[in-house]
Order: sequence, then structure tokens, then C-alpha cells
Amino acid sequence: MAVSAYDPQNIFAKILRGEIPCNKVFEDDHVLAFHDIAPQAPTHILVIPKGAYASYDDFATNASDAEIIAYTRAIGKIATAAGVVEDGYRLIANTRDHGRQDVPHLHVHIIGGKKLGLMLPKDSG
Repeated sequence: MAVSAYDPQNIFAKILRGEIPCNKVFEDDHVLAFHDIAPQAPTHILVIPKGAYASYDDFATNASDAEIIAYTRAIGKIATAAGVVEDGYRLIANTRDHGRQDVPHLHVHIIGGKKLGLMLPKDSG
């Protein structure tokens, strides 16, 4: 699925509008974070900006300084509150088709709570 433009009907936009519930772990003026409904590790939290940004490059180009600072700081606060900082965790932001982005709203996965496998499979060719 090619993801490029922001779709205001995406699932995260619906969560932000309160049309779909979430298991919230953090919220401020610029950021919402909630548990992933299909966790890949003991800790799997999605962190989304409240603005309509399709991807990280869209966010970096078009978000205000206040939004960028709030988003970056929130990710650190959430990882700390989730208890994954000491042992380590992974941040993942998939982008567009080659990056396997499923939802056209910027989101970072905070994944931890166990030793994780390789980030990408080693190329056998």
C-alpha cells in the first residue's frame, strides 16, 4: 500500500477524534500515546502527534517547533514511565510502502520489555 497523503479517516485520526477507544498511557496538547492492540513485545506503545502528519518527513517539514519538541520529549517520558530505559528498547517509525507503513499518520512504536531480535533479517544473498 503506497502511503503518501494524509487520510483523515485513518484509524489514528479516528482515535484522536474519540470515535475509536484506545488504552491511553500519555496525553498532552500535542501527543497521544496508547498500547498497541497487537503487541509484538511485553511493552508496545504507539506514540502519535495530534496534528495531521502522514510520516516523519511530513512532520519534520511541516510541524511547529512546539509540536516537534513535545513529540520528541514525550517519547522519552513514555519510555521512562514504561520502565524500558534501563534494559533498552527500540523505536520504529515505518514510512510509506517500502517502510511498510500501514496507517498514514505518523506514529512511533516503543517496543521493549524483552531482548529483541535483529532489526532486519540478515541478507542471505
